[in-house]
Amino acid sequence: MLNTMKGAIFDLDGVIVDTAKYHYLAWRALAKRLGFDFTEEDNERLKGVSRMESLRILLEIGGIEAGEVDRLEMAEMKNREYVSSISKLNPSEILPGAREYLELLRGRGVTIALGSASQNAAFILSRLGISELFDAVIDGTKVSQAKPDPEVFLAASEALGLRPSECVVFEDAAAGVQAGKAAGCKVVGIGSPDILHQADRVIAGLYELI
Repeated sequence: MLNTMKGAIFDLDGVIVDTAKYHYLAWRALAKRLGFDFTEEDNERLKGVSRMESLRILLEIGGIEAGEVDRLEMAEMKNREYVSSISKLNPSEILPGAREYLELLRGRGVTIALGSASQNAAFILSRLGISELFDAVIDGTKVSQAKPDPEVFLAASEALGLRPSECVVFEDAAAGVQAGKAAGCKVVGIGSPDILHQADRVIAGLYELI
């Protein structure tokens, strides 16, 4: 499937760069302000989930009720903390093999899209110096449904002018693998085969494909 694909759609966090640690620290800081602890184990529930759904889970963990206005303010507070952290990102933080594999695909004429729930995806790609390697960026500012809903990957394949069946999705989260399959794409899971068993193939990192 990797030799015949016409389009490649990449998740961002955990596939191209590890910004998960910055998300976690920002959510933990918000939880601390709200008076409870947010553990790394708790954070696993937020993988591949949109900002507002992540906030809903966080508040559920903390046993906190909040109206819509307060929730929006909390989400913005978390995002300010996160953006402050990722503003220090640089090309050295691209995950091993990611740039090389993107360049290899471009050399083969494969079109490339980003399919991420992140609302800061374009900024992150810019900080990493790899914006020019993507033909389309579909992020949390362009879609409303969170993975495992297939919306982001359907939009990405459409942006590339391809059918989902002509695209391969690269994902590190179970919800993302489910979304890719639901969209009708082939999926490469990046991480543990135990967690990503629904993927068509599982690898440890993009460096394996160089």
